[in-house]
Amino acid sequence: MMAASDATVFIVDDDEAVRDSLGLLLRAAGYRARCYASAKDFLKAFDPRDYGCIVLDIRMPGMTGLELQKHLIEIGCNIPVVFITGHGDIPMAVEAVRQGALDFIQKPFDDQELVDRIEDAMKQAARQREGELERLQILDRIASLTAREKEVMGQVVLGKANKVIAGDLGVSQRTVEIHRARVMEKMQANSLARLVRMVMVAEGQPAT
Repeated sequence: MMAASDATVFIVDDDEAVRDSLGLLLRAAGYRARCYASAKDFLKAFDPRDYGCIVLDIRMPGMTGLELQKHLIEIGCNIPVVFITGHGDIPMAVEAVRQGALDFIQKPFDDQELVDRIEDAMKQAARQREGELERLQILDRIASLTAREKEVMGQVVLGKANKVIAGDLGVSQRTVEIHRARVMEKMQANSLARLVRMVMVAEGQPAT
């Protein structure tokens, strides 16, 4: 499967031979690949808006792969990570998966197995990117609401009836109805359930 044109596999490994071979393998499989000799080098060049996944050696001098993973989590970067591990690194690799890594693969690894893992990671990255684009669109719609419309929306998504909202805000029920209609129009929501889901997405909550 060919990768999306703007997706990149970031290879972080202190072994030059491994970096070179992985770069050749992944480019042959249709992916853009960038190689880094250390976690520090990767962080210098990395933009959190970059789209793709990381193939990361679990043991490296300086900042280890696990430490880089934790750092990315701390800064709110959820880019998929596939770890490369040695035989003695399995406990660490399991911990990495618990911390959110997509998978790990042991050295020496089968080329096709690694490519399959990368394909899975890229699919996850695409889903995440789609979700983030949706969230940004929703935030733009929310920004278009007036302060009163935001107040009404906040009450509506709590399931309150127009009459109750009117009493809470000290306005007429007709005024609430007008604001509610404008909220639905500006948010491009065709149902209350859709509006609730949008607000959950905007707040970073899981929504189905």
